[in-house]
Parts: sequence; structure tokens; C-alpha cells
Amino acid sequence: MLYELFKFLHVEYDFPRLGLYVSFRIAAAFLFSFLACVLIGKRFIAWQQRRSMGESFDKMGEERRALVTESKAGTPTMGGILIGVALVGSALLWCDLREPLVWLGLLTFVALGLIGSWDDHVKLFHPTRHGISFRTKLFWTTVVCLVLGLALQQWVWAAPSKSGDEGQLLALVVPFLKDGTLPLTALYGLPFLVLIWLTVCGSANAVNLADGMDGLAAGCLLIAGMALVVMCYVIGRVDYAAYFYVLHVPGAAEVAILLGAMVGACFGFLWYNAAPAQIFMGDVGSLSLGGLLGFAAVACRMELTLLILGGVFVAEALSVVLQVGSYKLRKKRIFLCSPIHHHFQKLGVPETKIVIRFWIAAVMLAALSLTLFKVR
Repeated sequence: MLYELFKFLHVEYDFPRLGLYVSFRIAAAFLFSFLACVLIGKRFIAWQQRRSMGESFDKMGEERRALVTESKAGTPTMGGILIGVALVGSALLWCDLREPLVWLGLLTFVALGLIGSWDDHVKLFHPTRHGISFRTKLFWTTVVCLVLGLALQQWVWAAPSKSGDEGQLLALVVPFLKDGTLPLTALYGLPFLVLIWLTVCGSANAVNLADGMDGLAAGCLLIAGMALVVMCYVIGRVDYAAYFYVLHVPGAAEVAILLGAMVGACFGFLWYNAAPAQIFMGDVGSLSLGGLLGFAAVACRMELTLLILGGVFVAEALSVVLQVGSYKLRKKRIFLCSPIHHHFQKLGVPETKIVIRFWIAAVMLAALSLTLFKVR
């Protein structure tokens, strides 16, 4: 909205171009969503407390209950709604709303947030159920990924790219290689749809698994988000993309603004989520933010790079897969508890130390991803 206003003022009244620059709008989106979260947060927490929308110990398993201190009982959850309001509001203000990638990112975020909200609502208000089943959650997440993939394939990237990268936007970009791409258009684009599903659904569920300690998911999300802001900004500019030998994706710079809003919202949420947490993110936050992170990787064609950048989330998801697989095959556990942050908690490491060390790992992985960005 404000982009169009700044454009009108510049054309009609020779107003300075500052509001048209992507870099300015990234910073503005960040600050707006941060302040929105901080200013609204206290009232939102009070509203949830009045409605008794707090963490219930009764629905936790014995193993989980042993790891969570009783002081966290009743802590308001579904803080992802607060993040969502700040993020969507900021994006609508500062993004160029004519860009299809912005709308696809917002629709992915909102759709996955609705799935997470459904899950949280069942946990909070159903007398016995612990949320919707994993199969139900996976089914609807898959539907969202399928719609997203078809929209990219048949609408956004169906026409030839202005940059001369025809067909490459529907290919898997291989890091470290100049012009290294693997076509994914065979079988009516089925491989491309599978890639979208693995990236977006995998990212959403990995962040969901990481959301188990005060500030853990939010901190790692904002670190990964900042690195993706840089990548989307570079890939969205023809000159920078050519310099770094990466594929130029028209509209990716607008996704950087959307990510700027996400990073600001995560910072604002961390204001209340840092230990001891006054509010939890809930599935409404972790699924939507994880899905948006995966979407951004798709939008800038950096799906494989996300495996490094989101290494903390990959480790969390992998620890669960290995734990479940080992127990089913050998009747033995690899970790004391999964996801892996609970393994360290079982070893006696304080929660705050685990969170800060995971943040450090996230920073190192983000720095590594940006360093390797130029390696071709």
C-alpha cells in the first residue's frame, strides 16, 4: 500500500525515491512488525489469560512432564497469532502488492497458520485430545504445498523470465556450480511439486519440532530469516545475481521485504518469549513461520542451501526420525529423548544454555551459508 503511495508522490510531486528502494522497505517492514509485536503483546497475553488459553500439564506425557517445570503451566500459547498479525500487516504496508510471490508467501503463511490454529484449539479446548492427528496435519499441509507448487508452475513461472532464464526457475539449483541446474519438468512437473512439498512441508514440521524451549524456535527462525533476506535481495536484482553467478528470480527482492517483516515479528515475539516465557508460539506460529521459511527458499531457488542454513531445524527433525526408526526396528533408542534439545536437557544441561548454544549454531550455519553463496 505505502509502496504505491510513495510511487504516486514521486511521479506527481517529485517526492524523494527513498520509499521505493527495496533496502529501505526491508528495514521499514522489520521495524513495523517488531514494534507491533512489542506494543500489542502485553494486551494479547492478558486476553489469552482471561480466556484460559494456557499450556496444560494434564495433556502432556509423563516424559514431557518430567522435562517441563511446573512454573510453565498455564502460560498462554498460540502466540503465533500475534506474530501473524504483525507480519501480515507489515507486509501489506511495505511490499509491492502487484508481485505474485508476495501473495503466495502470505497465503502459504496464513494457510499453514490456520492448520496450526486448528491443532492448538483442539489441544486447548478438547477434554481428551492432544491436538489433531499427524496424518490430518500432514494431509492439509500437503494440500497447501500442492496449491503453491501448481501456482508457481502454471502461473508465476510459466511465462519466460525477462532475465533470459527461461525454464530454469522450474529446476533444482545445485549450489557451488555455475549454471548448475537439474530440470524438474518431467512427468508434467511432478518432480517440482515433490521438491515444493519436501521444502515447505519439511521446513514447517521441523520448526514445529524445534518449538520446545523458551526462545529456541523464534531465535533460530530470525537468524535464518536474516540470512534469507540477504539471499532474496541479491537474487532479486539482475546486477547482483550476475555478479554472484546465481539465478535471477524476478520478484525475489519483494520476498526479502516479507522476510524482513518475519524477522521483525520474531524479534518482537522474543521480547515476551525469552526465558522465562510469558507466551508460547504454539503450532499456529511454528507451522506458519516454518512454512514461510521454506517458501522463501523456494522463491529464491535455494532449497538445497536451506539444508545448511536451517541446520538446527534439520537436526531437530532428523533426531525424531532416527529415534522413531531405531525404536521400531531395534526396540532401542538413540537419544535419551527427542527432539534433540530434550536429549541435552536429560543430560542435565540447563535450558537457557541449550537455547543459547542452538542460537550460536544457527548463527554459524547462517554465516556459512552466506560465505558459500559466492562459491561457484
